[in-house]
Amino acid sequence: MTVSPKDLLNKNKNLNKRIELDKINLENVSIKDLSYNGDNYNEYINLMSLLENVTACQVSDAYNSISRRPGTIQSIKPINNQKVFGSIFTAETTSDDWGTSALAIDAAGEGDILFFKVDNEDKAIWGELASTCAKQNGIKSTVIYGSARDLDAMLYMDYPLFASNFCPNAGSALGLGTLNESIEVEGTIINPGDFFIGDESGVVVIPQQLFSQTMIASLGVKLKESKIIEDLSDGKTLAEIVGLK
Repeated sequence: MTVSPKDLLNKNKNLNKRIELDKINLENVSIKDLSYNGDNYNEYINLMSLLENVTACQVSDAYNSISRRPGTIQSIKPINNQKVFGSIFTAETTSDDWGTSALAIDAAGEGDILFFKVDNEDKAIWGELASTCAKQNGIKSTVIYGSARDLDAMLYMDYPLFASNFCPNAGSALGLGTLNESIEVEGTIINPGDFFIGDESGVVVIPQQLFSQTMIASLGVKLKESKIIEDLSDGKTLAEIVGLK
C-alpha cells in the first residue's frame, strides 16, 4: 500500500480537538462535515465544538428563528436520556414487522441515526438485540415513532434510544418495510440525510438544506444564553436581563 504525504498529515490530525465557543467559525460548514473525510478538518472541528455544547432546546430555538417551526416531534421521548446528533437514515414499517429493523441496520452507514415510522404502537420493532447489532455497525442511535422494548437493558446501554412508546411484545421478522425514503411524522416531512439532535428534553429534526443556517443560529443562541448565565451570576435578575424591569 502506498502512503502519501497527505495520508500522513491526516493521520496526525487531532480529531478530539475542540474550540472555545466564542472562537467557533461556521462560515464554510455543511451537513457533510458531521463526519471527517480527510479534507474537512477545520470544518469538522468547528462543528463538533458547537454540537457537543448545544442542546436540543437551543437548536430548536435557532431553527424556529429561521423557519418559524420548532423542528420537534412531540410524541418521541428519550428512553435512556442520552444526547446524540447526526444524519438520518429513514425506515417505515408496521408494528408486526421487526425484520425491517434488521434490514435497516445492515443498510445504514456508519454514524447514521435510524429513524423509524411505525403504523402503530401495538408491538415493539426494536430492543436490546437490535441495539447491540446497530452499535457494532457504527450506527449512532435509533429513533422510533412507535414502540421499543427491553428497557431493563436499554436504560443502561450506551446506545441512545428515543421512542413514542414501549411494550414487552414484538411481531415477526417480515422485512416488508421501506428503507431510506421520505416519511411524514406528525406533519413533518423527514428526508434521508436530514439532521437529528436528541437529548433529555426531546428530539429535533432539521431539513438538510437549512442545516448551515441553523448551526450558525444555534451558535448565536448558545452565546446569548451563556451571557445571560454570566449576568445572573453577577446578581442581575432574569426580568432585568430580558428588559421586563
